[in-house]
Amino acid sequence: MILILIQIGGLGIMTISTAFALIMGQRLTLKLENVMYSVMGDNRQLNVFQLLKNVVLVTVIIEIIGAILLFFVFSRQMSPAMAMYSSIFHSVSAFCNAGFSLFTDSFMGYAENPLLNFTITLLILLGGIGFAVLIDLYRYVSGADKVRKLNLHSKIVLSTSGILLLIGFVAFYWAEYHGTMAGFTISKRLLTSWFGTVTSRTAGFNTIDMSLINPATVLVCLALMFVGASPGSTGGGIKTTTFAVLFLSVSSMLRRRRDLSLFQRRISLSNHREATSLITLAASIIFVVIFLLLLVEGKAFDKIVFEAVSAFGTVGLSMGITANLTAPGKLLITLLMYIGRIGPLTMIYALSMRKIQPKLSFAEEKIAIG
Repeated sequence: MILILIQIGGLGIMTISTAFALIMGQRLTLKLENVMYSVMGDNRQLNVFQLLKNVVLVTVIIEIIGAILLFFVFSRQMSPAMAMYSSIFHSVSAFCNAGFSLFTDSFMGYAENPLLNFTITLLILLGGIGFAVLIDLYRYVSGADKVRKLNLHSKIVLSTSGILLLIGFVAFYWAEYHGTMAGFTISKRLLTSWFGTVTSRTAGFNTIDMSLINPATVLVCLALMFVGASPGSTGGGIKTTTFAVLFLSVSSMLRRRRDLSLFQRRISLSNHREATSLITLAASIIFVVIFLLLLVEGKAFDKIVFEAVSAFGTVGLSMGITANLTAPGKLLITLLMYIGRIGPLTMIYALSMRKIQPKLSFAEEKIAIG
């Protein structure tokens, strides 16, 4: 049951519901099609049926390949049947960025196994960049289009993800060199830093005891978890494109440029407004939940903050306090995971009252900022 729920959550409720509607022979409304395109990165090169087919096909192929690679790892210590079961479960869990493991210590027993480390992290990354980017990459590599080029969305996702992974890897390695990784070999330090950086984005697996990491590493993990994965992916967080648009906004202001541009393309100001609203909403919701958790839980401040941000990013990492939370604390964390998965903007749009706005504009006046 948990595996089925992980798979449904990874594909997304919109994908599953639209697929069922098509299977039942129902016609999709234009509104539903627009929602599907926006969820999948606004890729309108394919119709909705082709888009759904590609999403399911990509998911199945990647998870099967991941399960085969993991089978070679687990078959050394388990029976063939148990190794196959564990391989399928962890492949689905990793690609869907769930972070659920069948082992009590997650992957701490496999910290020095390169095949497991790279297979799990690759599955996490493929699930985290989004289906639109995966389809775009396939079309680019296979030469399906006459002009071989990636769209702007894919370029931003890939470049932002690469930068975050590089910064996170260096920071993790530096911060934990004499901490939890003291006494490790160089190869084990590199594997642990890479795994810790990737899994902190949205996945939730671990190869070291997260309750022992130092405050500097906690800060790095908080930043990675808050940003999270990419739009139309299996992960949570504010998303890489939101972070990229906000960074471009600051950069444009410092360079005194009116437009936001990247890769010789201008980004819509509506995207800037959505990014600013999303980050403000996310930070506000997390702040309120942290405040309430501090009232009902007698835990350390850093552990409470880590727990809350991890829940919002649907990461699943913990500094060892999840099982000891009170009933109100668990409800708050559950609520935060729900909001983080569906997205704060989606929740606000769904709950807000739709009113007809009068077509008038007021006189403009500037105020002091900063």
